[in-house]
Amino acid sequence: MSVAADRLSQHASLRTQPFLAADVGGTHARVALMRAASGRGREFEMLAYRKFACADFAGLPELLRAFVDRDATVPVRRCVIACAGQGIDDVIVNDNLVWHVSLSQLRDVLAFDDVALLNDFEALGYALDDVKDAGSLLLCGPDVHGGGPALVVGPGTGLGAAVRLPGPTGARVLATEAGQMDFAPGTAREREVLAYLAPDGGYVPYERILSGPGLLTLYSTLCQLRGQAPRLATPEAVTEAACAGSDTDAGETVEMFCGVLGSFVGNVAMAFMAEGGVYLAGGVLPEIRALLQRSRFVERFLDKAGMREFLLRVPVRLIEHGRRGVLGAARWYLDSHMRGPAYHHGMGDGTTA
Repeated sequence: MSVAADRLSQHASLRTQPFLAADVGGTHARVALMRAASGRGREFEMLAYRKFACADFAGLPELLRAFVDRDATVPVRRCVIACAGQGIDDVIVNDNLVWHVSLSQLRDVLAFDDVALLNDFEALGYALDDVKDAGSLLLCGPDVHGGGPALVVGPGTGLGAAVRLPGPTGARVLATEAGQMDFAPGTAREREVLAYLAPDGGYVPYERILSGPGLLTLYSTLCQLRGQAPRLATPEAVTEAACAGSDTDAGETVEMFCGVLGSFVGNVAMAFMAEGGVYLAGGVLPEIRALLQRSRFVERFLDKAGMREFLLRVPVRLIEHGRRGVLGAARWYLDSHMRGPAYHHGMGDGTTA
């Protein structure tokens, strides 16, 4: 069979056969059974959807198998995975995943013909088209979007970031590891935190603070700096106490968290000149929505000397993560097959992009 005929066959298969789209984070995995909508271009249908706790499964193959056995009414031979971290050779590299992930193992155990991979925030970047009309919260900037790059960033189990670049044939999204950049304190208190975390100097990434585990690290650090033993043991307990106003250390933690996040997001927005807007996602921020609005986030986001005038023109929105990851992964997967092998990060042959 010729290469062109083989591509046509793959296109036809994708247009008619359902495929899995999975958004796998450090804490939860969201899995959907998707199918391209007949005769409707880039549109697709969600046939089934389920959210899982990663810790409930021995590995990703077992998690996907549970979904297939319960929700797939027809054989499924293709899968796209939006996953925190990056694919290197046959594995997904991320310290926040609860298990080792081998792409060839997924293909073999589940008898998939094709396993494709993209970063989880890369997938979110492909699902930004309708966020203005889907309950997003405008934190600052104009209620319109420029035509330039857009940034999607957010703290969850880790700190994710991706950049969406407009183009004449559709948007492209670049995954980044901006969360691994060195933490730069913006206040005297933040310098104390950095000195506590790295008393002899050295590398402290933003993700060490701006994530769910980082929120707990920050809380414990502030307690120790006050000479007190930490009373709260989970990130959820810290955010709940801060929202209730029942714990001084929790309140200071969330306030500092929001300020540091504002500085970080402003830095990344400047790096990519994100006039297309900034979209805040991840699992942490919806839990502190009201506190985020009242915090120094916007002040710190704009506090960039001469670049303030540019950042005043950048809309910053808080969006719900929800199903966007699987929708973005499905959109990317469908488009990548339509655009051909140079665009597709396919793992069907056991390789990675």
